[in-house]
Amino acid sequence: MIEAVRNAFRLPDLRRKLFITLGILVIYRLTSHIPVPGVDRGALAQIFQSNQLLGLLNLLSGGALQNFSVMAMGVYPYITAQIIVQLLMPIIPQLEALGKEGEAGRNKLNQYTNYLTIPMAALQAFGQSSILAASNATQSGAVLKEFGFSQYPLATISILATLVAGTMLAMWFGQLITQEGIGNGVSIIIFGGIIAAMPQNIQRTWVEGGLGELIVFLTVTVLTVIVIVVVQEGQRRIPVQYGKRVRAMRGNRLMVVGGQSTHVPLRVNSAGMIPLIFASSFLIFPSTIASYFTYSSVTWIASVANFIYKFFSPSGNLYWILYFVLVIAFTYFYTDVVFRQQNLADSLQKQGGFVPGIRPGQNTEEYLNRVMQRITLVGALFLGLVAILPWITHLIFGGGASRAANSTLLISSSGLLIVVGVVLDTMKQLEAQLLMRHYEGFIRR
Repeated sequence: MIEAVRNAFRLPDLRRKLFITLGILVIYRLTSHIPVPGVDRGALAQIFQSNQLLGLLNLLSGGALQNFSVMAMGVYPYITAQIIVQLLMPIIPQLEALGKEGEAGRNKLNQYTNYLTIPMAALQAFGQSSILAASNATQSGAVLKEFGFSQYPLATISILATLVAGTMLAMWFGQLITQEGIGNGVSIIIFGGIIAAMPQNIQRTWVEGGLGELIVFLTVTVLTVIVIVVVQEGQRRIPVQYGKRVRAMRGNRLMVVGGQSTHVPLRVNSAGMIPLIFASSFLIFPSTIASYFTYSSVTWIASVANFIYKFFSPSGNLYWILYFVLVIAFTYFYTDVVFRQQNLADSLQKQGGFVPGIRPGQNTEEYLNRVMQRITLVGALFLGLVAILPWITHLIFGGGASRAANSTLLISSSGLLIVVGVVLDTMKQLEAQLLMRHYEGFIRR
């Protein structure tokens, strides 16, 4: 592997991509430490100890929310916009048609997603700022002393504009990595924040739980990584046969072409970490909306908001059960959307390929859908178990849901899947680049 890294840095274009990726990550991490004006850092640290919702949002922001920096929301509004567009595609025929138009259609969908990101970022910025401004109801005092359109309109507008601009900058960083660097930019932005928080998590586990708990968490983390790699690389290979064709050549010669056998790989977990992000975002949304009204002057509105906020809080067992169910549901949903967009049965028929024993066309499509649904069950259950791993661990070793909500297992289960997925995806991209130039890559066969 060391030799493969050395070979990657010997290639000028690949070295440029690696330096661009690392450079953008460094800039993003530096920017995530620039706080929004008017933030009380002491009050912010205190409120983070008692608010699990902010902890979940902090993961998707790459750790920037903990400093309430200009990057506090990270790429989370962009992810929310992607979820909305994905959910609307089966409902709106025009969006579904764009998804089938190849590169041009995907670019148009990305443009719509970028437009939708702006109002989503503004909404989330107002929600998070409202939570921190209303935190003077606790002993920590207000994190934002000057927030509210009635008393501080200019300060409020400047805070919201700063947070929205930070989100758009983070989104641009991610897209720049995707286009000019290595790997998926949005995932790498989140990856950088997760890895940056790991030393602090190790220290906290050592201090709070001692050496025994640290060893347990290290063991669970290593075993989880091994299982993730096995499942991520698992696939069902569907045999495909291409019929022989006779082609006329010059000089009245005939040549037989085709007739070879190959396979179509169907991945056990073709959805990657997307269902985890979708499910956590779906569960965070009601809590985020409810948090806007928890300090309302109207008693019944505040009561309902507090009930919803606690109902979707990670400190309760029901949250983890819902998380498990939603991960399975989103795995099936996302896999089905992506698989139908690929339209494998039609592509095979156009190329003269067929699955042995299955008629081309509609029968092949039904067969592939059945196989995909069966193997997706394994991937969905796997993702669901990874998602609730902190809860299961603390049910076994003590602490329950409340402890699991504040635990990171050194790296959170969702974060661990993101880290492993990003590393594998980046390695495969580097592998492809090296193989194109006849170098030995990372993955030995």
